[in-house]
Amino acid sequence: MKILMVCLGNICRSPLAEGILRDKVKKANLSWQVDSAGTSNYHIGEPPHQLSQKVAKLNGIDISYQQGRQFRKEDILAFDRIYVMDTDNYNEVKRMSRALWDENKVTLLLNELYPLENREVPDPWYGTEEGYHRVFQLISDACDVIIEKYSVLNIG
Repeated sequence: MKILMVCLGNICRSPLAEGILRDKVKKANLSWQVDSAGTSNYHIGEPPHQLSQKVAKLNGIDISYQQGRQFRKEDILAFDRIYVMDTDNYNEVKRMSRALWDENKVTLLLNELYPLENREVPDPWYGTEEGYHRVFQLISDACDVIIEKYSVLNIG
């Protein structure tokens, strides 16, 4: 199983999602691959936002090694599931994928918690540390569902 987490800049939400899911995958002894990307090119090669790193570390997860990268249309072929943080990310992944687009692979992350509601993971970029804690918890809860759902199907 190969999963890609996508947000706008690959600096706040998707690095957290990558780190959280990797941690849960390891604890569940699954052989999944997890990566993250952004739809923009604003932060290519940069580490995650300091507050994303801090909140992850407070929860026992190190994401400091991650480097921002931009989504590539080939990612549609390379990953089994692509989770986006919001509707704008969804539309951008669709646009960037062009002819390779596969709607069966891409969904909003919180649809795992709230099926078909298309709820968005809020972008904590302009907020306070508290927003990063809230985003961490939302992502963590969604990742619990992903682990439960797909490990039961013996995918991994």
